[in-house]
Amino acid sequence: MAERTWPVLVAEAVGTFLFFFIGAGAVVVTTVAGPGGPGLVGVALAHGLALAVLVSALAAVGSGHFNPAVSFALWVAGRMTAARVGMFVVAQLAGAVVAGLALRALFSPAAWGPTKIGTPALGSGVGPAAGIAIEAVLTLLLVLVVFGTAVDSRAPQLGGLAIGLAVAADILMGGPLTGAAMNPARWFGPAVASGALDNWYVWWIGPLAGAAVAGLLYRYAFATPESIGLQEEAKRTLDAPEGVGDDEHAHHHDEDAGHHGHDPMAAPQQGDDRT
Repeated sequence: MAERTWPVLVAEAVGTFLFFFIGAGAVVVTTVAGPGGPGLVGVALAHGLALAVLVSALAAVGSGHFNPAVSFALWVAGRMTAARVGMFVVAQLAGAVVAGLALRALFSPAAWGPTKIGTPALGSGVGPAAGIAIEAVLTLLLVLVVFGTAVDSRAPQLGGLAIGLAVAADILMGGPLTGAAMNPARWFGPAVASGALDNWYVWWIGPLAGAAVAGLLYRYAFATPESIGLQEEAKRTLDAPEGVGDDEHAHHHDEDAGHHGHDPMAAPQQGDDRT
């Protein structure tokens, strides 16, 4: 494994663990506390604030996805290789399972049982097809925010804050309907730890579908090759005056390299994806 890769994978696993420990833990605490607990708003804030600070804290390492759907969207958009996405997903799922097991160990069955350690579930009257559609739309919003605030070099670099707010908003709307996972790992960790595997495909198909749409939209409709770091494509499409092209491309390359140096969503450098 490339020397630079393993710290990023450790950060992905640790960040995912902390994100879900706080997020799923808030769901359990809400149930334990009853009417006086944090409720839906508290759960939304716990997820959103935890994600915002973790993305900001681990950006310098090169981490900050904590979500297989985000990694998948970056592959769809041409920002990551399939091999690197696979490594990220393994790290994310590992962190998610550890978070689920930790919450199960810390709370009594009477506390975690009613919510299955905060495992996302379909609400009353919501079928699997509707659940997939809801998760897809919620994830579409989240991933568009990721691209627009943490990936695109033209955008204000709000990164963690904007992404956390998107998650909180999604939970306020979709929490009672599907649990608003927006993230296969958010379902996977507590589901494995609690054994609640019903309708498992909802929280894989929905988020991945929404992420794919977001990745395609951003790559082909919203972004330029330079703005999301597609350097090879930029070289082919850049229409510069004769004698200026090389200098102009070099300027873009240096500018992007500087911008993405510690960007958690940045395109991998050559060699990072080889194991």
